[in-house]
Amino acid sequence: MASSVSQQAYLSAVDKLTAGTGSATAAQLATVADEILSVAGLLRAQPALRRALTDPARPGADRAELLRSLLAGKLSEAAVDTLTTLVSGRFSRPADLLDATERLGVEAVLRSAEKAGTLADVEDELFRFGQIVDGNAELAVTLSDPGAPTASRVKLVEDLLRGKTQPATLRLVEVALEGFLGRRFDSSLTRLVELTAAKRDREVAYVTVARPLGDADEQALAAKLAQLYDRPVSLKVDVDPSILGGVSVRVGSDLYDGTILSRLNAARQAFAK
Repeated sequence: MASSVSQQAYLSAVDKLTAGTGSATAAQLATVADEILSVAGLLRAQPALRRALTDPARPGADRAELLRSLLAGKLSEAAVDTLTTLVSGRFSRPADLLDATERLGVEAVLRSAEKAGTLADVEDELFRFGQIVDGNAELAVTLSDPGAPTASRVKLVEDLLRGKTQPATLRLVEVALEGFLGRRFDSSLTRLVELTAAKRDREVAYVTVARPLGDADEQALAAKLAQLYDRPVSLKVDVDPSILGGVSVRVGSDLYDGTILSRLNAARQAFAK
């Protein structure tokens, strides 16, 4: 969804989602999210439908009516109105429609968590699940295997997480398994952590340390980064003894690497020259 044209179509659909769900409960928003994500699954499975719904030779109203004829009576009015608003816009390529639909579904999931007051929990649970997967090679391979049926991977995640996390967390992990915005599972999960943080108006700082930080150190680092980026920062701390000492911080594309290991590697390179 890189082009400004596709972005405008997405933003118009977000406005329609906002108008149609302003008084919705968390449960109702979760239902709308499931409905939008089910349409994303349909678009993923049917390239011909994606092409028809983004055909620039057809007026936007015709494309919207085509989708409405497929969805009417099967989904809520809020979901149908949001999605028909989306397809009435212009897209640079059919794949952008799929990306925008997935993103809309995630937006609805996040709104349901926001309404339930669980956004911070969801953000933390997504990150921690990513750490669990990273620490278990067999689980990482299983969940990242594009050749494995998605349904079986979803069942595995449900067995692992149901009743242990917020419902929105489980739903977003399932979205990651589908390959959110065409990404691999691990990078999908990372992007979803960042979108959840953004919904809370926060930057995400990935911090790597050799040993756990104390509460005071975490608070000081978060305050310093918040001052630097002019907004609150969520720290996602990973303990990795292999870095020996120091701290590495990544915020977006910015990397501050003050680890002992990086200094040793720099010294080796200098001596090699």
